[in-house]
Amino acid sequence: MPYKERKIEKLYYTIGEVAEMFDVNTSLIRYWEKEFDIIDPHRNKKGNRLFTKQDVENFYIIYHLVKEKGLTLDGAKKKMKENKEDTINNFEVVKSLEEIKAMLLEIKDSL
Repeated sequence: MPYKERKIEKLYYTIGEVAEMFDVNTSLIRYWEKEFDIIDPHRNKKGNRLFTKQDVENFYIIYHLVKEKGLTLDGAKKKMKENKEDTINNFEVVKSLEEIKAMLLEIKDSL
């Protein structure tokens, strides 16, 4: 059985790393943090924001609603409050379909 490299998960991500994941400015990450109460970063002694994996997943949902679906911030907040579970389930389906697409494209390229 071939060796498979394990993906290393971090406990905390800095605001710069999170901004880089979404290809946005750090100011937008700070703004979304203030606007959405589901984002609650830890702070170190210097006051730097440290985001957990759950925070990053919440950012993915917010990014999906605002940037990909084109909702306003108020619309995204309303959708998150009204039916959070449906929004999360819908996002997870889209995410898994994108992963399948990437895997199929990788297989296609290797042929």
